[in-house]
Amino acid sequence: MITTKKLEEQDYELIRAAEKVIEDNYRYGRHHIGAAVRTTSGKVFAAVHLEANVGRIAVCGEAMALGKSISEGHPDFETIVAVAHPHPHEDIENCWVVAPCGMCRELISDYGQNTDVILKYQGEIVKCNVMELLPEKYGSELE
Repeated sequence: MITTKKLEEQDYELIRAAEKVIEDNYRYGRHHIGAAVRTTSGKVFAAVHLEANVGRIAVCGEAMALGKSISEGHPDFETIVAVAHPHPHEDIENCWVVAPCGMCRELISDYGQNTDVILKYQGEIVKCNVMELLPEKYGSELE
């Protein structure tokens, strides 16, 4: 069981930013996840995931959004979210919030252990601290 927090208006705006980036850039077989991160300074960076023919080299949307933010000089994160765009064969009207994969949980926590993650949990869209999603995290002497 994780400790969750209710979403605030700025969290819904973050979800909308993730939806917009994937709606604008969706390409079947290439990009179907959009992610957005809000920094502690309030700036929002959004990006799509990069699919690859060899699955191991695909890059998740969360990693792309974090990298974009860091590259623009904003390395401190407050909240992150990812959404999935429906594939053409799916009978779904809108994007939906998805939880980060295990590798993204590690990456998010490596760059910001105080970062909140928006996800669907027990039928509700909520947010929680990334460390709630990664108990007994592996650490290094750099932390």
